Amino acid sequence: MMKIAWYSRFGQRLSDLGITLPALILLLPLLPCLALLVRVKLGAPILFSQTRPGRHGRPFTLYKFRTMTDGRNASGNLLPDAQRLTGFGRFLRSTSLDELPELINVLRGEMSLVGPRPLLMEYLPLYNSEQARRHEVRPGITGWAQVNGRNALSWEEKFKLDVWYIDNQSLWLDMKIIFLTVWKVFSRDGISAEGEATMPRFTGSSVEGQ
Repeated sequence: MMKIAWYSRFGQRLSDLGITLPALILLLPLLPCLALLVRVKLGAPILFSQTRPGRHGRPFTLYKFRTMTDGRNASGNLLPDAQRLTGFGRFLRSTSLDELPELINVLRGEMSLVGPRPLLMEYLPLYNSEQARRHEVRPGITGWAQVNGRNALSWEEKFKLDVWYIDNQSLWLDMKIIFLTVWKVFSRDGISAEGEATMPRFTGSSVEGQ
């Protein structure tokens, strides 16, 4: 456990910087092109930003390329995700290109390349004690749940995988997850839950420990 704690606090941060800095340099020609396409096809703003819980539940601002329009109904309320998610937006999500701005969050130390995905602030009071452990580490761009089913999993299955990752965290496991993530991006597996444009909202677990 001491090895896991040391890696979580220090080792992972070093590996994050060692990978993220060269990756941003390589992606410099691509990022402006994606930003221009988002502006032309989806309008402004180019980036989607939202407050999410980080390590120990501390809030931070997450950045992604936007993938949805601002389509609204006659009452001025946003349309359902399925109606606002365009073909271009689906392409960005299926290839995970919408996640690239999160590399800035990694550089700032708010996220890691690998860890439980940062969800919504409003979910914090809904977790049971076991599920809440997912905030013991920095959230990640990808994670153990993402390479084992992504949005095709139930919330309970995803949270169990998040906790398993925390208990087994290591450089070797992170490298394995990054490799599997690249494979999943090309296979476009588990992009959305069955019958959903993305993933249904989490409403809490009825039984402690589930």
